[in-house]
Amino acid sequence: MKYAYKVVDVFTQTSFTGNPVAVVLDAQGLDTQAMQAIASWTNLSETTFVLPPRAEGADYRLRIFTPRSELPFAGHPTLGSAHAILEAGRATPRDGRLVQECGVGLVALRVEGSGAERHLYFSLPPATQQALSAADTEELEAILGVSVDCAAAPLQVDVGPVWVVARVADVAQLLALTPDFGRAKIFEQRLGATGISVFANHAHTLADIEVRSFAASQGVNEDPVCGSGNGSVAVFRHAHGLLLPGQVRYNATQGHCVGRAGRLVVSVGPDGAVQVGGQCVTTVEGRLAG
Repeated sequence: MKYAYKVVDVFTQTSFTGNPVAVVLDAQGLDTQAMQAIASWTNLSETTFVLPPRAEGADYRLRIFTPRSELPFAGHPTLGSAHAILEAGRATPRDGRLVQECGVGLVALRVEGSGAERHLYFSLPPATQQALSAADTEELEAILGVSVDCAAAPLQVDVGPVWVVARVADVAQLLALTPDFGRAKIFEQRLGATGISVFANHAHTLADIEVRSFAASQGVNEDPVCGSGNGSVAVFRHAHGLLLPGQVRYNATQGHCVGRAGRLVVSVGPDGAVQVGGQCVTTVEGRLAG
C-alpha cells in the first residue's frame, strides 16, 4: 500500500523555520502498531494519521503519535493536519470552521483566509490545573538549573497532553537553559506529564512572550514550536492573573534555540477559553510506502 503523505511546517509561513508534522492522509488499513512504527521512523515530534470521522459533526478523525506513544491531542499537529487536509481538498470549512475528532473528543478549528495567507486556530480542550508541590518545584529548578518564579507558582496543566508550566526571570535566562534531560524524563514520567513548558516576558514589542517546551519522556528533548505547550502557558497566565481582564490576544515566539522562528497568536477569553493559531506551509509531498 502507498499513502498520500505531507510534511507541514507549522507556526510559520517560511519553510524550515517552524515545527514540522508528518501527515499520513487516508490512513485506513494502518493499525496502531504500524502507526507507531511510522512515527518512530519519521522521528519528528509528532506524526498524524487522518481517518474518516466516527463522531457526529466531525469533518475527520486524527490519531497523533510521538516517536514513543500516542497522544490524545496536540496543538501543532492539529493545525498542520488541518492545513494538509484543506490543501488536499479532503474537507471544506463550514462557515470558516472545521471539527477534528481525536482522543480528547471534538476540537473546533477556525479558518481565516486561504492559500498562502491562510491562518488556522484551534480551541484548546478544557484544562485542569494542579499546583506543583514544593518538592517538585525544587526538582524542576534542579532540572532547569535556574530558579523559577514562585510568585506565579508552577502548575501542572492538563489539556490532553500534560505540561508542567513555569516562568523564569527573563528571555536571556530562558534562552540559556540547558536542562538535565535524563532527570527531566524521570520527573515527567513520575508526574504523568508530557513535558515542561517554560516562558519569559519579552522586553520588546515584537512579541509578548518567549516559550521553550521540553518533552524528554516523549523522545523529544526540545519541541521547536509547541501549540499545546503555548496553550498551557496561556492557561497558566490566566490562572495567575498575568493577563489583562477581558478578551486578550497576544503573540508568542518559540524555536530560537533550535534554529527556528515560530510565531503563534494566542487569544484568551474572559472565561479562560484559549485559542492558539498561526500559519502553515507544506514542505514535503509524496507517497509513503507501507
